[in-house]
Amino acid sequence: MKIRGAVLEEIGRERPFAESTPISISELDLESPGPGEILVKIEAAGLCHSDLSVVDGNRVRPVPMLLGHEAAGRIVELGDGVDSLSVGTRVVMTFLPRCGECAGCATDGRMPCTVGSAANNDGSLLGGAQRLRRSGESVKHHLGVSGFATHAVVNAKSVVAVEDDIPAEIAAVLGCAVLTGGGALLNAAKPRPADTVMVVGLGGVGMAAILTARALGVENVIGVDALESKLAQALELGATEVFTPSGLSESGVRADIVVEAAGNARAFETAVAATAAGGTTVTVGLPATDARSSISPLGLVAEARTIIGSYLGSAVPARDIPIYAQLWRDGKLPVEKLISSRIELDDINSGMDELADGKAIRQVIIFD
Repeated sequence: MKIRGAVLEEIGRERPFAESTPISISELDLESPGPGEILVKIEAAGLCHSDLSVVDGNRVRPVPMLLGHEAAGRIVELGDGVDSLSVGTRVVMTFLPRCGECAGCATDGRMPCTVGSAANNDGSLLGGAQRLRRSGESVKHHLGVSGFATHAVVNAKSVVAVEDDIPAEIAAVLGCAVLTGGGALLNAAKPRPADTVMVVGLGGVGMAAILTARALGVENVIGVDALESKLAQALELGATEVFTPSGLSESGVRADIVVEAAGNARAFETAVAATAAGGTTVTVGLPATDARSSISPLGLVAEARTIIGSYLGSAVPARDIPIYAQLWRDGKLPVEKLISSRIELDDINSGMDELADGKAIRQVIIFD
């Protein structure tokens, strides 16, 4: 079938992206779903820093690639052997499929799926299939999803079904921002209500961590970011105190649990330094591959502190997404507050500029 999608043509073009246009809106051929796969009509897709990191070269992927990994839509066709899903069901896309059989999948979310990670690095679907073509040439899949398009073929293990009462734009954001930021707490740190939680880096993932901390009953939640506008937004989302990095250093404030969600080496250092004795630093940000940080090993030993790396919030999506969906239903997790704007597919290059400038939390592409 013919689809319309956002294809990254070249990595590392100069900004502004609205002028250099690294992403083209193209007509592509999408093959029918194979065994174990499904065809989804995309309803909504969020712009995330993981998309931006491919565009700007911090995370190198093969190109041309149809971008987008945070998305939701409805199933319109099932491939052979898919009997756990139904046509018409709304599904949340997740950017790390789990095969359910490898050593990584046996860790209950602590480690990524080995098979899914290999497929993501190759630009293919779980199982190795590539279903996208343009003018006869192959176009790579982004993290098994390629959700910046009217339709997507994905492996059935890359989606989680949700009820119709979860709006498409809410469902999309659950699949990355909430899974990652929320999972840093729900799965990795597991705070108690009396703990103080600090979040360093207030993009979509960091703001989702603030929402989740409050949803889990944490009373004291601190937000840290270099942008004053982000601090004001964090207070609106439930943070009880906010700081710039320099202000935090001057204050001497520390927290029992610190989530680093900036994907920046300096932010990681800030998070570790702000972790209280006996506390835990959870890092979920994805910095450039050559980024390095300097910390004091003595501080870790003498104060019995812990550092945890958490990929995709240590999530098992099939287990965790229903939890977040129910928290949203109960009014405890107002995910809609993360959505800073709704844009069209044609606006994607300027949307990446907004993301790079720190002006947006979550821009969501709405498809008809």
